Amino acid sequence: MATEVKVPTLGESISEATLGQWLKAPGEAVKADEPIASLETDKVAVEVNSPVDGVMGEQAVAEGATVQVGAVIALVEAGGTAASGATPAPQDRTAVGKAEQAAPAEPASAPVSYGSGEQDNSVPAQGGSGDDNAALTLSPAVRRLVLERHVDPSQIKGTGKDGRITKDDVLAAKPVTARAPEALPASSQAQAPAAAATGGRKEERVRMTRLRQTVARRLKEAQNTAAMLTTFNDVDMTEVIAARARYKDLFEKKHGIRLGFMGFFVKAATLALRDVPGVNGSIEGDEIVYRDYADISVAVSAPQGLVVPVIRDAQDLSFAGVEKTIADFGKRAKDGTLKMEEMKGGTFTISNGGVFGSLMSTPIINPPQSAVLGLHRIEERPVVRDGQIVARPMMYLALSYDHRLVDGREAVSFLVRIKEAIEDPTRLLIDL
Repeated sequence: MATEVKVPTLGESISEATLGQWLKAPGEAVKADEPIASLETDKVAVEVNSPVDGVMGEQAVAEGATVQVGAVIALVEAGGTAASGATPAPQDRTAVGKAEQAAPAEPASAPVSYGSGEQDNSVPAQGGSGDDNAALTLSPAVRRLVLERHVDPSQIKGTGKDGRITKDDVLAAKPVTARAPEALPASSQAQAPAAAATGGRKEERVRMTRLRQTVARRLKEAQNTAAMLTTFNDVDMTEVIAARARYKDLFEKKHGIRLGFMGFFVKAATLALRDVPGVNGSIEGDEIVYRDYADISVAVSAPQGLVVPVIRDAQDLSFAGVEKTIADFGKRAKDGTLKMEEMKGGTFTISNGGVFGSLMSTPIINPPQSAVLGLHRIEERPVVRDGQIVARPMMYLALSYDHRLVDGREAVSFLVRIKEAIEDPTRLLIDL
């Protein structure tokens, strides 16, 4: 008896998703609650599990297609027997390969093609004993990551099921730079157009992911709605660096997590938000909402883009609690397993561009929040201390805020509170 597999409820206000990758092929054995497909929503990846034990049956939707909540995407034959020699790919590539061979040859736009958009999931395979026209089947999510990071998938050894290339495989691969002609496949060299040899220009068109579309829409909405302004300050990191160096080994031994800089800034922000409540507020209609709690949104980099999970009640957490929460968010963002509810309801955001080398920026607020704190790289700069010019590890801070709610005086006062707490971490312990 066949059991329908439907798109699950994806969260409030989310009615559709993109089928990113089939994790099981027709004919493969599956167990109840075992993931069989991965969906991409506006914010996170969601796995679809098999409702029963059995064998994977018909797949009603192709990878890259848009599906509605409640739609049937596959069938599972309950109690069936797995077919021998089941292939991991949900599509029959043989017919595609024959059609491509029968079609007139067209000049390639580059020595190695990664594909674009949703029209082709394959790339030329290099080396090995097989046919030169063999294809590597990539999921849409992996294919987009290949294009973004400029890597050659034919040089990647897949660690996924049946040797399929995963996102982690792409992230670990080295980007393609300049390669000697003899390193390219013979078939690719033969198809390379004359324009490529003479420095011809290339273009790639790749459909925006749902996450990137959502980020673009929300950031533009923020610019159109809020009266944004940014104020800056700098902070001497000497004392925080010294405290971290002094206690990091003991901290990790006791709590099982590394002591980072973000914990200091989260705790400093909770104190500053208490003293300057407007920065922690928001505008709802013709009312201002003030809060006595701090739900800190922390920008985390993920393979599919930037996500912003929320540290709930950060004012009540210890340093260890903050660091464990951030580490867990980072790991699950990489795995694509963050939940929708974990990225809703933040009252203030901290974004650390310093990990990528940023010296200074003007971050955009995350609506309906009224402010965002931008952290940047630490570098030694000459400063004056007690009449002497000395080198100190300095960091620029940027606070972007909604001027409709937060006045300049409040914004400056907030940054000064952060600066004082970081330059004298004892304040964090005695609540000053």
